[in-house]
Amino acid sequence: MGDGHPNVTTDTIRCTDGLVLPCWQPLDDVALVDKIGRGLVYFFFMAFLFIGVSIVSDRFMAAIEVITSQEREVSIRKPNGEKHIIVVRLWNETVANLTLMALGSSAPEILLSVIEIYARNFTAGELGPGTIVGSAAYNLLVIIAICVSVIPKGEVRRIKHLGVFFVTATWSVFAYVWLYLILCFFSPGEVEIWEGLVTFSFFPATVITAYAADRKIHKYMKKDYRMNRRGVIVQAEGADNLEMVNTELLVLDDVHEDIKQEYITTLKELRQQHPHTDIDVLEKMAHEILLNKGPKSRAFYRIQATRKLMGSGDLMRRISERAQSDLSEVKAELQRESGVTEFSQSGAKVFFDPSKYTVLESCGHFEVTVVRTGNIDIPVVVEYGTEDGTAQAGSDYVKAKGTLHFQAGEKEKRITLEVIDDDVFEPDEHFYVRLCSAQPPGSLGSPVLATVIILDDDHGGLFKFESQNHELVESVGTYELKVVRCSGARGRVILPFRTEDGTGKAGKEYEEQEGEIIFENNESEKVISLTIIEEDSYEKDVLFYVQLGEPQMSGDEEASLAAEAEKKRPDERTERERIALMGKPRLGEITRAQIRIKESKEFKNTVDKLVQRANASLLIGTSSWKEQFIEAVTVSSSDEDDKKEPSRLDYFMHCLTVFWKILFAFVPPTGIFKGYLCFVVSIFCIGVVTAVIGDVASHFGATLGIRDGVTAIVFVALGTSIPDTFASKVAAIHDKHADASVGNVTGSNAVNVFLGIGVAWSIAAIYHGIHGNTFKVDPGSLAFSVTIFCTEAVLVIFILVMRRSKIVGGELGGPQCLKYLTSSAFFALWVVYLVMSTLEAYGVIQGF
Repeated sequence: MGDGHPNVTTDTIRCTDGLVLPCWQPLDDVALVDKIGRGLVYFFFMAFLFIGVSIVSDRFMAAIEVITSQEREVSIRKPNGEKHIIVVRLWNETVANLTLMALGSSAPEILLSVIEIYARNFTAGELGPGTIVGSAAYNLLVIIAICVSVIPKGEVRRIKHLGVFFVTATWSVFAYVWLYLILCFFSPGEVEIWEGLVTFSFFPATVITAYAADRKIHKYMKKDYRMNRRGVIVQAEGADNLEMVNTELLVLDDVHEDIKQEYITTLKELRQQHPHTDIDVLEKMAHEILLNKGPKSRAFYRIQATRKLMGSGDLMRRISERAQSDLSEVKAELQRESGVTEFSQSGAKVFFDPSKYTVLESCGHFEVTVVRTGNIDIPVVVEYGTEDGTAQAGSDYVKAKGTLHFQAGEKEKRITLEVIDDDVFEPDEHFYVRLCSAQPPGSLGSPVLATVIILDDDHGGLFKFESQNHELVESVGTYELKVVRCSGARGRVILPFRTEDGTGKAGKEYEEQEGEIIFENNESEKVISLTIIEEDSYEKDVLFYVQLGEPQMSGDEEASLAAEAEKKRPDERTERERIALMGKPRLGEITRAQIRIKESKEFKNTVDKLVQRANASLLIGTSSWKEQFIEAVTVSSSDEDDKKEPSRLDYFMHCLTVFWKILFAFVPPTGIFKGYLCFVVSIFCIGVVTAVIGDVASHFGATLGIRDGVTAIVFVALGTSIPDTFASKVAAIHDKHADASVGNVTGSNAVNVFLGIGVAWSIAAIYHGIHGNTFKVDPGSLAFSVTIFCTEAVLVIFILVMRRSKIVGGELGGPQCLKYLTSSAFFALWVVYLVMSTLEAYGVIQGF
């Protein structure tokens, strides 16, 4: 913007003392060489200040990220009436990007405009507004040009929230038209209080309309909705009310489902690639991939770019550490929730291990084991005794009672028991062994009761599954289905079996099997190994079956059993006894087992909790001053490969920036007061550095005869926008969509005007109004600048929309020829803007 005197010469530009820095004396009779020398000093000092404001702005962005990442639990009701708890962010993504995120990336420009008003005693200047306009042109033309061309060959990026983009693009163009209206139409040459306040009020209007476009609220205001089975709001026929008012949840479940499915798919692929790797390692790898590929905020990309430029390393290298810590915390949390705690080592615990024994009637003597854990350095005395079950002491087993003495260091004792053998048919019977008391008191653990099952070994036996229903998780891999032999254990028996489909299908949920298991003489248990196919399904519930066939015994053993059975007394025999006494093995009651495969609750809970942590942006926060100072003095490689040593460039940039790194390490960590303290202190520091930048930029221009308006659009706008350039470049390459790289540019441009100029001019207008004056702002070449910028902005937006056609497929990337042509065109438009604005400012061409 000019000052109304297009024919001004460089000789009329005179340095005045700034808010912080005085002018470099003397001002008169300065030789050309001295002017050039002073100009270079100012230039490099200004560049050094830009580095400082970039670093402290990153602290500010980190605070904003922590603030906007805060979450809350929301209770929603499913169709069956069951309540479901989900975790949602307090801040809507669009609102966060247009408020705090835009403020974070544009804070230097906005504060420069406000500080300039104060420094000039509430009179209008060119530096602040010029920086905002110049930054807008650079953001729209140069940053988008770079983003279009850096997309890898054959790839495209599309704007996901197109409605939000159109809303913010419209506001960004309107913002500059509005400046023209208030300076040249409503009240020419001055800004009234209402005009400044209305300019500022367009900021919340931009946020509200963008939020409405994001949530498409107009679609839901005339309809009734219910929640479907996935937790997503859908239209309900005949519904009288909205079951979930908060529209923030409309797509939340879909987002979570997408992340869950991506995690599950990744884990499945890793299991195929590393079949022998431990599951915990695979889960860490999957979470690390999820963090790498997951959506990231504008703040993350901004800080990532700055850290790589300043020799502070690559944020992506933290992801591996974060993945491991997340997984460890989740496992520990699940363990606490399930009530599993580590065993106390403060005292001794004595118990049976195992607690169930199966013995043959003819075995005679056998042993049960009692073990001790915990503190084994003290002696323990334990009393035990047998108790009748269906087996009777004296006829089926020998009653026992005694004392076990554990000496210091002893971990195990054995109790010897005796079974009585006879020739009378008896079904399987059992008795118990109990640990009665212990010294010192409290030494008994669980289990204190052991069960002993006595098998009759005179007959072939009955064969059955131990239980009919079996529920298992798909992550079990191989499931051992137990088949038991009761009411006899004599002879070698072949038992056929086969699997049968239910809702679970062979080859998909399990591997089909058909075969035989062989019970040797006196063998009472066998297992069928079922292979469960791992799909890592988040919600699985399918059935299949295992069917037993008729048992078969060798001919000689079958004849021998039949002969012995005929010798038994036939009176008072039940049907079951008669079958057993005939000696032939038979099937028992449970010959068909039902296998239910469900998702692993541990796996499901792990996925749920990891999904909540699948936000790599949280990596940018800090928890302590110690962490910040260590980072400040440490040189790290900017390469993504964490095994590489820092390069010479990394060391050079670290030496160049270490002053700012250490200085701003004093800013409170984001872990204190949820980031709010860091937010306040950081914005204060940005204001201080920006005030110095304003003085240096003004002195630089005055020394070399460059007008403030030109200095602003060429040098200051470029310096404040470089970090955003690299941030958008990284976002364009790594993000799936173009919103973080392109979509935020238009929103940031609108916010710059409505906040930067709106706040500054409102303050100045109110100040002059209080003193009975008017706030004068010379329109100068505003109409010319607005015409050029708006024309180019509309052209850029039109080209971006046309690139969404099938020929290209997205705003960014596409065919090599087209993407480089687009980038060249956008960059050329920026050069035209700079040249035309500069020529008009110096009166070479006539504005209008």
